[in-house]
Amino acid sequence: MEATDKVFAGPVPRIYDRLLVPLIFRPYAEDLAARVMAGGPRRILEIAAGTGALTQEMAARLDGASIVATDLNPAMLDLAAARFPGDDRLVFRQADALDLPFPDESFDAVVCQFGAMFFPDKPKGYAEALRVLKPGGRLLFNVWDTVETNDFTAVMLDALAELFPDDPPRFLARTPHGYHDVGMIELDIMAGGFPRPEIERVEKRSRAASATDVAIGLCQGTPMRGEIEARGTPGLEVATEVVAKALEHRFGSGPIEGALSAFVVSARRSEV
Repeated sequence: MEATDKVFAGPVPRIYDRLLVPLIFRPYAEDLAARVMAGGPRRILEIAAGTGALTQEMAARLDGASIVATDLNPAMLDLAAARFPGDDRLVFRQADALDLPFPDESFDAVVCQFGAMFFPDKPKGYAEALRVLKPGGRLLFNVWDTVETNDFTAVMLDALAELFPDDPPRFLARTPHGYHDVGMIELDIMAGGFPRPEIERVEKRSRAASATDVAIGLCQGTPMRGEIEARGTPGLEVATEVVAKALEHRFGSGPIEGALSAFVVSARRSEV
């Protein structure tokens, strides 16, 4: 992972929130929130909350419980917090998943929506989750499957590889879609101190009003933006147009939809 892979700043957070949340994050936020709340946790820690896609879904299901939502990027967290003015069930706090500022055994559940891929030391991140979980508490998170099983991302990366044949931008393949080996995930979680986790592949559908919306979201609402801009000519706008045309060629004009695939991971701290 490159150092810039964790930087969501400038115009990125708002584009991410406006286009990518409904496109790819909300379907999995609904799924993960239902799984979290089925366990009846009273105190929930969310790691890598981003702009609050999962936070919203969990908040809609709260019944006397509370959420502490954290993220490394203040700009992302500010957007999430703005959705809950005056809601004392939720607290928003900047935090590093590898060095959580919370006491031992503080939470019934630790959850993370598409954030574990960004941990520079994944076993350490899982060990921190284990530390702050109460005995019997559960870690729940999801990670993306391969690029090839996620239609829009696959088309985008192919288009950019043609546009930049000598040095294609690889953020999405390298980091968001770079942690899909189930065996490695199991080993990392167990290295963090958990017993063997349960891992389930979950497939969804991604829908957008247009190919242009998808192209703008993926090219301009993620750290791909910085990678494209760093390559100079032909520039961000041209690259976005090229991706939009490739998506239209594959999926048609007007509203489009494609396949999504991710893994949901569940690990429980022992009762003693």
